[in-house]
Amino acid sequence: MTVLLEEAATAVARPLPEAEVCSLDHYLIQPDESMDARIAAAREKLGASTILLGHHYQRDEVIRFADFTGDSYKLSKAAAETDAKYIVFCGVHFMAESADLLGHDQQVILPDLNAGCSMADMAEISQVEACWEALDCIGLTDGLLPLTYMNSTAAIKAFVGERGGLVCTSSNARAAFEWAFARGKRILFLPDQHLGRNTGYALGIPLNEMTVWDPWALQGGQSKGTFEASRVVLWKGHCSVHQRFLPSHVDAARAKYPGIQVIVHPECRWEVCQKADALGSTERLIALVEQAPEGSMFAVGTEIHLVNRMAKRFADEGKRVITLDDTGCLCTTMYRISPQHLAWALESLVDGRVVNRIQVRRNVKHWARVALDRMLEVGA
Repeated sequence: MTVLLEEAATAVARPLPEAEVCSLDHYLIQPDESMDARIAAAREKLGASTILLGHHYQRDEVIRFADFTGDSYKLSKAAAETDAKYIVFCGVHFMAESADLLGHDQQVILPDLNAGCSMADMAEISQVEACWEALDCIGLTDGLLPLTYMNSTAAIKAFVGERGGLVCTSSNARAAFEWAFARGKRILFLPDQHLGRNTGYALGIPLNEMTVWDPWALQGGQSKGTFEASRVVLWKGHCSVHQRFLPSHVDAARAKYPGIQVIVHPECRWEVCQKADALGSTERLIALVEQAPEGSMFAVGTEIHLVNRMAKRFADEGKRVITLDDTGCLCTTMYRISPQHLAWALESLVDGRVVNRIQVRRNVKHWARVALDRMLEVGA
């Protein structure tokens, strides 16, 4: 088996020695349940030297071992505050990059380097630079603040930081918009058009003052006048999981379960969010169910692992949680991190080997860190 490591422009990766490749092969043929005792034993041996971060969308077999679970914002704060020597990040590539940016000389490990993000891949740094140049040519960069969602590469975070902008998560997107409008008159929001549109609309910005930039079309696919009339320029990107939810799913849930509350992630389409009872980050969705009275029922529009976990957790409290789309919406890239990959990464550390280290290049790190620090200052 050949293991291919991502050679992103922003991160240093090294080919695995043949011995380590063979070792990973050995792990991958083992059943999931055989990894539990090995993971627990490795964690005990590593002790305080190692912290394990787990995103909400991780499978149960992995996230049960995490020291901290949460959304991107919560895990970013945990990475910034830990003194552990090693950060093992059970998430996706851009999250591990952010942990490296915010950490204090720790070594960040991503158990499977193939755990990427389709949304992050929809905005390449060369495309973003071309967009900025085009907007500059038509005189729109004066007073333009770039904001990027956490789901973006370190190179784009650096681009944003160098031009006075910041990073945001779904938890603090509103606060980030307010921060930007206090400093400029227009926002370029990357790379999720839905989060940008839903956030802008919640702040009272009409849909006709939010224009989509298509990186594959000449001048973004819009006229100069359209961009001039816009307060928010939205990058044409989306989450493959959340875009699957449709207004018809909301209608079907309400028809089948009268009185059900529909709560969705703001990465969902605007039309879905408008039909929902509430929207919010993963932490907010959990809190809404947590604070609800006994007997409440929710249809939740987000990744299926989190929905299933919520259903189990709140069943004993007399609350029912179902997915908004019963065909299931799995984050396939997050799912790539398996108990086998986690056991391999941890046991390698026990043996004195650091595998799958994510290290942002020095020429990118400064401004990307500036953008992330601004995010932490803005808060949730």
